[in-house]
Amino acid sequence: MALLSFEKKYRVRGGTLIGGDLFDFWVGPFYVGFFGVTTAFFALLGTILILWGAADQGTFNPWLINIAPPDLSYGLGMAPLMEGGLWQIITICATGAFLSWALREVEICRKLGIGYHVPFAFGVAIFAYVTLVIFRPLLMGAWGHGFPYGIFSHLDWVSNTGYAYLHFHYNPAHMLAVTFFFTTTLALALHGGLILSAANPEKGEEMKTPDHEDTFFRDFIGYSVGTLGIHRVGLLLALNAGFWSAICIIISGPVWTKGWPEWWNWWLELPIWGANVGM
Repeated sequence: MALLSFEKKYRVRGGTLIGGDLFDFWVGPFYVGFFGVTTAFFALLGTILILWGAADQGTFNPWLINIAPPDLSYGLGMAPLMEGGLWQIITICATGAFLSWALREVEICRKLGIGYHVPFAFGVAIFAYVTLVIFRPLLMGAWGHGFPYGIFSHLDWVSNTGYAYLHFHYNPAHMLAVTFFFTTTLALALHGGLILSAANPEKGEEMKTPDHEDTFFRDFIGYSVGTLGIHRVGLLLALNAGFWSAICIIISGPVWTKGWPEWWNWWLELPIWGANVGM
């Protein structure tokens, strides 16, 4: 009920990017907007096409559905529907839905008078997706280099791509991405654990304040970034995880075509090592 007390203040006309007042309304707690409509359209169409592809394969088992990209022989051209064309249209729908959702977030931010941090953060996730299915295939000259839509088939694609460059974990951008993913988990686990500790005191004790939280980390690691700072740190870490995960795959193929262990030869060839370093 507390939220309802001030919702009316922000449910005002304006702030739309396209469509003016046409879709400027709410359905229950959900803002619609022009981009809400386009999100629903692309998401529904893409889902229907996935189900169509599943029906053609003769399975609705979510583990086994596989909407594969076109064969490499089609290059960057359009393929027949059941030979990769469905994948191409579904990719357009997915990209349209994601971008529409981000622009809908922009409109909500404009109504609330806040910054665009949320759509920007979501934009990094979109960047990671379009890198896999658009940017990298474009750079490599064939849509067939995109990943298939399916659970097992997608995991197989990840495994095969990793083996194609030998030890993929030797990819320096992959190292950065994994480091940021794990550091994000660590930072927000520490933050969440601290909040629960302060907000759930022992029976008969009062709830603790941010002063207690800051003191814990000053005693623990010598410094507290603060209640606002930890969310900035968490966002920065998470965005870097998504960004470097996109970089690590876009340089595998378009930039580096050999095995990733071989990339590290520059390190072994530094003049500071002895003559037998590579043996």
